[in-house]
Amino acid sequence: MKRLFVAAALAVALTATAAQAQDYPTRPIHVLTTSSAGGLSDTFMRVLGDELHKSLGQPIIIDNRPGAAGGIASRTCMEAQPDGYTICILMADALIYNQFLFKKLPYDPDKLIPIVNLFHLIQVLVVNTDLKVKTVDELVAASKAKPGTFNYLTASLPLASYMEYLKREKGADWVRVPFKGGGEATNAILSGTTPIGLIGLGNVISLIKSGKMDALVLTNNIRSPELPNVPTLADIGYQGAPSRTWYGLFVPPGTPQAIIDKINKEVTRVVSDKTFQEKFIISRSMVPALNTPAQFAADIKADREVARQVVKESGVEPQ
Repeated sequence: MKRLFVAAALAVALTATAAQAQDYPTRPIHVLTTSSAGGLSDTFMRVLGDELHKSLGQPIIIDNRPGAAGGIASRTCMEAQPDGYTICILMADALIYNQFLFKKLPYDPDKLIPIVNLFHLIQVLVVNTDLKVKTVDELVAASKAKPGTFNYLTASLPLASYMEYLKREKGADWVRVPFKGGGEATNAILSGTTPIGLIGLGNVISLIKSGKMDALVLTNNIRSPELPNVPTLADIGYQGAPSRTWYGLFVPPGTPQAIIDKINKEVTRVVSDKTFQEKFIISRSMVPALNTPAQFAADIKADREVARQVVKESGVEPQ
């Protein structure tokens, strides 16, 4: 009798959840981003939100929560009501790297529920043309020839981990310097004040094509049709784990699966459109991703093991 009661209660709950998802959404949806206004996740989510508004019938309201390597947005996402009216566009760093780079996090990466991976960023190692180097080995040799004079910049600790791995593995001589944003980073590389940069391809593709910067290697092991002659890490014999940089959508723990599946379906429909991909992803030097919630969860689990290895090999100590 007890089993029948439990089964009946479960059936009622499932029916209620399905009905809730069918009616969803009935009011505006808030999307937390890890960037400030004008940043990558902000601008992408605004164009995606415009398309979702058309199909879902409710506006998408952007809520910028930059800072703490994605930690502020991630914590806010984890603590939000699990009703489908808070969605979060988060970067890979917050979900797979931060737990190995910081001694304490204000959120639990395992508790955030993945909806869909949106796109991969292609990261490229570039140098000021005055260095007159065309390969990673030539850059390492040049740094050894002038000890204490080379510095580099990169946007995140995971990418810095790769540079520190090279420094230790090949005996390179360079030091990381901080920067505030893509524009500042680009100017520093061009001026030669910081002649080396590991940076998103979209920030520098025009400068590479115009001959103002030299591209040495793509660090995601993802080929770019815009730079067919630039090798990947695997091409140059790098044996360590490559850093992957992506942005995906997440919801707070406890969000009904039916709502997660509905969001996934709608987002996948929009982002699968070839015109949308070309205009808002490929033309910005990114690569479309897209997957199911289960596939995304499995990818995150695998990426965390890679992240563990990257940080360990780099010798970077948790902050």
